[in-house]
Amino acid sequence: MDWQTNEDTVPSGFITEAQIRSVLGKPPASGAWREGDPVARRRFAEIGDFTFASGETVPRARIAYETYGELSPGRDNAILVFHALTGDANLNHPAEPGQPTDGWWPGLVGPGLPIDTDRWFVVAPNMLGGCQGSTGPSSIAPDGAEWGARFPFTTIGDQVRAHHALAEELGIDRWYAVVGGSMGGMQVLEWAVQYPGETERIAVIAAPAISSADQIALNSVQIQAIRADPAFHGGDYYDAPDGEGPHQGLALARRMALLNYRSPSELNDRFQRSWQSGLDPLGGGGRFAVESYLDFHGNKFTRRFDANTYITLVEAMSSHDLGRGRAGVVAALQSVTAKALVLGIDSDRLFPVADQELIAEHLPGNIDGDRPVVIASKFGHDGFLIEFDIVGREISRLLAT
Repeated sequence: MDWQTNEDTVPSGFITEAQIRSVLGKPPASGAWREGDPVARRRFAEIGDFTFASGETVPRARIAYETYGELSPGRDNAILVFHALTGDANLNHPAEPGQPTDGWWPGLVGPGLPIDTDRWFVVAPNMLGGCQGSTGPSSIAPDGAEWGARFPFTTIGDQVRAHHALAEELGIDRWYAVVGGSMGGMQVLEWAVQYPGETERIAVIAAPAISSADQIALNSVQIQAIRADPAFHGGDYYDAPDGEGPHQGLALARRMALLNYRSPSELNDRFQRSWQSGLDPLGGGGRFAVESYLDFHGNKFTRRFDANTYITLVEAMSSHDLGRGRAGVVAALQSVTAKALVLGIDSDRLFPVADQELIAEHLPGNIDGDRPVVIASKFGHDGFLIEFDIVGREISRLLAT
């Protein structure tokens, strides 16, 4: 879920002076991509008026996306890749004007890589409710103001239907594979159940079939951290004087989430009880290195994300229940017709391996029988964003099956 973490694998674990300088100064009220910003490599699909499961409608919705590779004349080489909570459509290229971060899967998508763009045509959308070009809370509503907290409650199913509208715009009626991790993995499962005849293969990576009470609890405290920020103003902060947005609440939510994206052993081994400055924290004035790490990434996050968007997407994750209206999770899983790879991470404390075991046990097309592939990684949930060799090998196996 912490999609931009490749840079964090440096041995020392200390935040460098260059990194500190990169987050100095006040961030904008919202880190969302806005109309008038450089488009970068985004493309846009207009999907018309979109009605959510709640019954509310957003007029003239659109999905931002990027493509990689070339679509074959037979339109039979397309792979759809869904991003995690705070990701976007950039899979593998460097940051540039209008695109604040490097690609989040550079070791998996590209020429000669497991998802080989010399062979496959890859489509990566920014999900509905996102803040990097797709319609979401930071988009302008018909009254000329941002949707903000008025944006409709969004479910994983809503997002998948929006992605399906994108596929229709692209003229792709069957995908060779649909792939995603974390929140993206939730969408993969939903796609396979909603549109069983429209993909040959799925890869469900570090994701559950239903959000547990523990996961919902974690989400709820992050949401409350944002809403408790005095600068949140009920979600109406986009035109605040001097760009005064809910930076503290959003950064705190990010810090909370980071604790569940990494494993205890990785944080302990990396930071131990070292401190960032020359002052011992026990004597006052100093900071433990792990505190500086969390603070840096919280502050950095406010420069590329939007607080209302974070709430919208986290609530969508909490609502995730593949079995809702389908006679339960097991029945929903058993309805999937695609070949499937189910991958878990042994140190994942956000979506632990038991979640993937449930999925694998009941997917008829699981290529590993009734068990998931479980990779060993010290990086916890973030392992699917860092362990390119291991994850790439498993995805290559699925694509060759």
